[in-house]
Amino acid sequence: MVGDIHGNTEKVINEAKRAVADHGADIIVFPELTLTGYPPEDLLLRPSLEGRIDEALTSIAEQTIQATIVLGYPKRVAGRVFNMAGVCTKGVWVGEYAKQCLPNYQVFDEERYFVSGDQPLVVEINGIPTAITVCEDIWHTEPMAQAKRAGAKLMLNLNASPFHRGKSQERQSLLKVRAQEGDMPVVYTNLVGGQDELVFDGGSKVVSADGELFAQAPLFAEGLFPIELQIDENGSVSPVKQPLSTLPTDLDAVYQALVLGVKDYVNKNGFKGVVLGLSGGIDSALTLAIAVDALGADRVEAVMMPFRYTSDLSKNDAEDEAQRLGVRYQSLSIEPMYEAFMATLSEEFAGTAIDTTEENLQARCRGVLLMAISNKKGYLVLTTGNKSEMAVGYSTLYGDMAGGFDVLKDVPKTLVFALSRYRNTLEEVIPVSVIERPPSAELAPDQKDEDSLPPYEVLDQILERYIEQDQSADTIVEAGFKVEEVRRVLRLVDINEYKRRQAPIGVRITQRGFGRDRRYPITNGWKLGS
Repeated sequence: MVGDIHGNTEKVINEAKRAVADHGADIIVFPELTLTGYPPEDLLLRPSLEGRIDEALTSIAEQTIQATIVLGYPKRVAGRVFNMAGVCTKGVWVGEYAKQCLPNYQVFDEERYFVSGDQPLVVEINGIPTAITVCEDIWHTEPMAQAKRAGAKLMLNLNASPFHRGKSQERQSLLKVRAQEGDMPVVYTNLVGGQDELVFDGGSKVVSADGELFAQAPLFAEGLFPIELQIDENGSVSPVKQPLSTLPTDLDAVYQALVLGVKDYVNKNGFKGVVLGLSGGIDSALTLAIAVDALGADRVEAVMMPFRYTSDLSKNDAEDEAQRLGVRYQSLSIEPMYEAFMATLSEEFAGTAIDTTEENLQARCRGVLLMAISNKKGYLVLTTGNKSEMAVGYSTLYGDMAGGFDVLKDVPKTLVFALSRYRNTLEEVIPVSVIERPPSAELAPDQKDEDSLPPYEVLDQILERYIEQDQSADTIVEAGFKVEEVRRVLRLVDINEYKRRQAPIGVRITQRGFGRDRRYPITNGWKLGS
């Protein structure tokens, strides 16, 4: 866990001992910044960091474990902090490597905290000249070139590489190129677990000197994964080929990332369980399924909060979903609350026409109920807004946005449908009627999402180009989209930045999610165009 240096140190010691006892390990490789967790952010600025890390390193050495341990940690040297990897052989720290390539893009801001190293580290481990590098170093040519010039025959690369769609394939292609450049095998070790909006998917692997994949740990699974290396009479190192773990499909990987993100956020922050509003719509249905898969049905509560516009179909579907998944379920009408608010506001609203104010008030009544349950029971409120809605502001501040974690925050609506169908292939927990009927917020009579938004198939393509690819309005129009729709959608994205700044965090599964990834000024005069 991030910040739990003592707990992380104990885990290193216990797992290292187990690796030796159960597998006869000669070398045990842990991920980047193991002792602090990743990303530690401004914890790196705490004055006590140096003492805590020194104590941890001493504790590990004192165990005199009969193997070589390689792990990551931050280290302050003469007032400067380095992203360090250390090598401890049978109780003696024999070398340290300072990460040279500091990522400062997307979710990374390591230049805020760390100073770059500039020297390679090659240590002899069991007769093998072994280079140590850290994460981003493997994405650049120079650290591998340095290692080769220094006589390395094997590279150990420590990682805290977060998940996004297609990331595992990107890593594999990269490792092939880098191993061939260095003419040496690469052991790539990656972190596993959820940390706020980031999910680290593991998938540690080994490639041979010609870039062939020889070993592959499963994604989203923490554990000890033994590999074997051989040295020939010329000193060349080659891994022994193992049966490869089957990589999940794209939908399976995204679903597992969402489940792991929810599980770790809830458990690491000490919540007893979660509660969410179950509307009978597809977003809340998918969120409910993910929550149950992450935590178990006994820690999930679903609440239907009907109003006069809520259809019988929605009520029936919500109850059906809850029964299929075995969660605690109740229905609490918001009609009395809404009428009380309207009575109180009657004089203030006198002479005005009904508009979205009344729709938003319905959503805010529901938010009040869920937050009250959260306070009373120690449950985390899961909000259910998807990326498409969050992008264009199709949500109510302090209403359906009220909560602590938005599972689908980085999941476009079209992907919500695909994930729902995928989950039903495992077990049909989402009624088919929920997936097939047109989405509606049911805040007004006969309301449909596409009354005020382009079809989601179109909307999501525009949003991906604008948000994830940073394409301009003109570029998107040139790709074949209607100019009126493009300008309207992009304008909605821009003017709703203030909502997203106040929204709950959620699992990041794309290359550019809202939050750490995408930071635009709320107040700005940027004009749409080229």
